[in-house]
Amino acid sequence: MLPDGGTDTVAIGPRTKASYYEEKRFPMCLQLRVRPGAARPLLGVSTRELVGRAEPLESLPGEAGRQLARGLAALGPAPDPDAVVARMTELLPDGLTPRDRGERARDGLVRAAVEALSTAPGRDRPGTATEAAGQLAVSERQLRNLFADDVDLSPKYVARIDRVRQALAGAGAEGNPRRAGLAHATGYHGQSHMTAEFRALLGVPPTAFATGRLPAARPCGPGRRSHRRPLALPTEKSAVHVQERPT
Repeated sequence: MLPDGGTDTVAIGPRTKASYYEEKRFPMCLQLRVRPGAARPLLGVSTRELVGRAEPLESLPGEAGRQLARGLAALGPAPDPDAVVARMTELLPDGLTPRDRGERARDGLVRAAVEALSTAPGRDRPGTATEAAGQLAVSERQLRNLFADDVDLSPKYVARIDRVRQALAGAGAEGNPRRAGLAHATGYHGQSHMTAEFRALLGVPPTAFATGRLPAARPCGPGRRSHRRPLALPTEKSAVHVQERPT
């Protein structure tokens, strides 16, 4: 629901870098996180075509997505949240759920691969593509192909994103992003490596990020659809967003 009335339904693709947006308060904001590989039945396109983009759902070729957008719009300018959830449940296609054994096996492999490339309990850094391939008993080429088809970011890029997230969590816990050992504890080769990754993915070095010296806020999409979260950093487990105070 928009602050000035009405509703908006937007498909947000995978993000390769943090994006900073001016904050707006929404009466209601409902996020549907689509698992890797399930976007095409809903949107009619691979999420590879939506990397770094936010598009009106009704503008995409997927009939299921357009029906969902029209169905939600039909609830009126100020729908009840429970009614929105009920309508989404009614309109979402069965194709989002793996049906046969092969689809379920592939879905499980994608999930396991993403998990292997992420920080886990007892492991203070994301796994590497080599480690993930060995753990899943597939070749690195098979792993890359799997991610190209179902995740739309490379295994290495997914691990980079997770490592930055882990560094952010560690810096927040200690209150000092430059503390000795943080870079090593999160799998970086050193402080300069961590700083370079922060610049590449967040647009600023660790100290600037921690003190709120962030890049200028900008619109996230066309027209009035330019009012998303202050900061969105992608992860392919789900389109999880990290939120931070706006500039």
